[in-house]
Amino acid sequence: MSLDVASENSNSLNEEVKKVIDVIRPAIQADEGDIALHEVNEETCEVTVELFGACITCPASDQTLKAGIERILKDRVPGVTSVRNIGETLEQNETSVSL
Repeated sequence: MSLDVASENSNSLNEEVKKVIDVIRPAIQADEGDIALHEVNEETCEVTVELFGACITCPASDQTLKAGIERILKDRVPGVTSVRNIGETLEQNETSVSL
């Protein structure tokens, strides 16, 4: 499956992002991690993902996110502005559960 989904203009931004994530997911899974698409903001073109498994504790996960996932998405899906890991938001705000 090709990473170049830009030619498929009939697809929404969300669908194009999903296709690219499905292509790069096996590489992340090979290192015992995983990635899930959380949201694509159609207005800002910001993509929010969640990293799982070994990615949670991996010191290179920020590098994987920015130099790998974000770069590939920006290259292959016109309009994508940034990629953010939902786990970063949860860490900054403690947990998703308030006591």
